Amino acid sequence: MCSSSTSSRRRTGGRPRSAEADAAILEATRAALVELGWSKLTMGDVAGRAGVAKTTLYRRWASKNELVVDAVAVLFDELELPDRGSLMADIEGVVLQFAALLERPETKTALMAVIAESTRDEPLRERIRASIVDRQKRLVLAGRRRAQARGELPANPASATGTDDLIFDVIAGAVVHRALVSAEPVDAQWVQRFTALLLGGLAAAART
Repeated sequence: MCSSSTSSRRRTGGRPRSAEADAAILEATRAALVELGWSKLTMGDVAGRAGVAKTTLYRRWASKNELVVDAVAVLFDELELPDRGSLMADIEGVVLQFAALLERPETKTALMAVIAESTRDEPLRERIRASIVDRQKRLVLAGRRRAQARGELPANPASATGTDDLIFDVIAGAVVHRALVSAEPVDAQWVQRFTALLLGGLAAAART
């Protein structure tokens, strides 16, 4: 029986993966998307920009779809949730971070491309869910736990999972729609109003 590390080396041609090479490939992918768009982007073009052999790409990613999703995912991994002292301030801070990320050409182009392509590609949709959506739900979980520790939210483990999913959907959906679909600014004033609505419901929003 072989170990998982041995199995991994076999799958990658016997060589350990290079973090530097991966970073260069993902950066080249985002640059190519901005310049060429989804339809003209090829694995060969990315390999040339990254200075690696095309076979190196295919050892890591089976298709262009997988490569682009991972190129987007690492950008979203930059999002953080520093402790700003209150649940409201925490939410406002991460929403503004998210909006700033969506303003970057490489994020906007790559995200819109994979979402559009995923409407007719179920495996791609699953990869987006696993690599981007599920990974970023960590922010909601961290925010809820911090708010519970402060006494801002009641502890309710029985419903936490479903509620965390709903909160993520509401925040991500609202910000993506405003920034990328409506093309309206996600500025401090909008974020304050949105956070008031999220925390207090329609009645609280009507008072702001």
